[in-house]
Formats: sequence, C-alpha cells, structure tokens
Amino acid sequence: MTHRIAILGASGYTGAELVRLIASHPSMQIVALSGDRKAGMAMAEVFPFLRHLTLPVLQKIEEIDFSQVDLAFCALPHATSQAVIRELPRDLKIVDLSADFRLRDPAAYQKWYGQPHAALEIQAEAVYGLTEFYRDEIRAARLVAGTGCNAATGQYAIRPLIEAGVIDLDEILIDLKAGVSGAGRSLKENLLHAELSEGTNAYSAGGKHRHLGEFDQEFSAVAGRPVLVQFTPHLVPMNRGILADVYVRGEAAAIHAALQNCYADEPFIHVLPFGALPSSHDVRGSNHVHIGVIGDRIPGRALVVATLDNLCKGSSGQAMQNANLMLGIEESAGLTAAPVFP
Repeated sequence: MTHRIAILGASGYTGAELVRLIASHPSMQIVALSGDRKAGMAMAEVFPFLRHLTLPVLQKIEEIDFSQVDLAFCALPHATSQAVIRELPRDLKIVDLSADFRLRDPAAYQKWYGQPHAALEIQAEAVYGLTEFYRDEIRAARLVAGTGCNAATGQYAIRPLIEAGVIDLDEILIDLKAGVSGAGRSLKENLLHAELSEGTNAYSAGGKHRHLGEFDQEFSAVAGRPVLVQFTPHLVPMNRGILADVYVRGEAAAIHAALQNCYADEPFIHVLPFGALPSSHDVRGSNHVHIGVIGDRIPGRALVVATLDNLCKGSSGQAMQNANLMLGIEESAGLTAAPVFP
C-alpha cells in the first residue's frame, strides 16, 4: 500500500530533509509540497541536491487538495502551525515539527513562546513525539508534536536515569553544542560565515532557552515531582549535529547499566561500552543516537554524552519514525541508511 504524503513548509531545512528521507521510503509517495514564498517553483530550484527526484511543484497550502492526502508533515515556523493545523481536515493524520503542540500546559506555552496558544481545541489531543517513550500513544494519534532537537538529545541521556532512580534530580547540568542548521534557513546576521566560523558562543543562556519547557514537562512527569535542569546551548560552526555533555551526580556504572537496560531493544539508540564517548561525526545524516558514559575523578559524579543529527533524528527522521507508527508501517522504514562519514 502506498501512503500519500504532503509536506507543508517544504522549502526549509526540515522539509528538504523529509523529501530526502521519503525518497527511499518503500511505501510513501509525496503528492503535495507547500512553500508559501516559493510557490510555483520546483524543488530542484530551491534545493538543487534534490533535482534527481520527480516531485510536485511547490504551492500555497490553500491550494492543496487534502482529500488526496493520508498524512501531512507540518514543517512550518513556530506559531504558524497552530493556525494552519486547526483548519486542516479533522480526519487527516498530522506530524508537526514545530513547537506549537509540544507543551501540554497552555500557560507553559505562553511563558516560553511569549503568546497565547491559538488552537487550544486541538492542543489537548496532541501526543508528544519522543518515539521511544510514547510509541503506543503515537500509534493511536491523529496529531503528533515533534520534540525540539535539543530537548530530544537531553532526554535520551537523562530520562532513563530518572526512571531508574540512579541520579540526584537536583544536580543535572546539560552543556550542549548545536550545528547551524538548527537555527533554520532564514537569513540571520549572526549566522553569516564570517561571523560564525572559527568560533563558538553560548546562546539563550541562564534558563532562557525554550526547550527548557520540554525538559521541565517531561522530566517532572517521569519523576513525579518538579525537576529543573541547568541547560546551556552553544552554537558551533558545523552544519549538522548536536552533542550534549550531561553532568550528573550518581555512580557511573549504575548510570551506564540503566541506559543499557532502557535501550537494549531500540533500533536507533546505541549505548557505547563503558568509558567510550561518541562524536557527532558518528551519527551525521542518520536517525541514530549514540550515548556514552564515563566516571569522573570526583567520586559519585559521571558524564553522559549523547549525540544525534538535529535535522534527522532530532526532527525529520523522528517525524518519519512517528509517521510510520501512525500509518501502521514498520517503524524503521526509510530510516536505515548508515551515517555519512567523513
């Protein structure tokens, strides 16, 4: 059976990544692509690396016939998805890659995104899209809210440790490095090559990053009590990738065992042998996550390092993994390509 797919916001990085992944999917066919400012253009003009594919011309969302679509990926900017998704057919399956439906509490959304939620009538039905921890809910969902890429990386490292009770919940520090594509494709002065290359910088520091809303929501729910982590992201001059150094209080061997037990049967999450640490190169262009654990010279402290590709496992690959579940397809379909190296 072939499932008909629309990608809304196909002219951005995550939209292009979805096209790349779907091109090798055994049972998905792209029947519609939207790109409001680039409507009427071919994808080959917008992304020449896709010129070998036969794809629909970009069009405006209101021009799409959704009666011919089984599932839509919504790769639109934050705060745009709400207005669009509320107008889509109620029987259409949707995977949203924006932040618009990630936070269950409307007050939390307003706190972190600075405006009231505009689609509360459907927000309540959204399922959080961290695939490995919400599979059953995702299978039955109509609307799945993809996680933030930084939030996913941190959760893969920390969530099993909270569940296993092997770390001090009041001493969690996440020091994260993120590639430039995580900032989107819009022109920004600080992302110019001359201003970004050969350096790095912290951003949204001091508890201001929006993905803290997801950490607060998810970690507190798992722990059954409020959990607040210290989180500082850094922008580094690489195109793709996220690497998070997570500093925790707990016995390193028990932490490693908890991660191994949690992810033993996961096709995309790989826990390295104790003492080995991953590189962002190891997962580039793939849907894989690598996690390593090492003890510290200070007794009772440990370092957990997690890395993933922000455009794939952190966004579009995760979205496809969730779509596979929603459509009753093998979860790993279209996602088994090896990482790109070097």
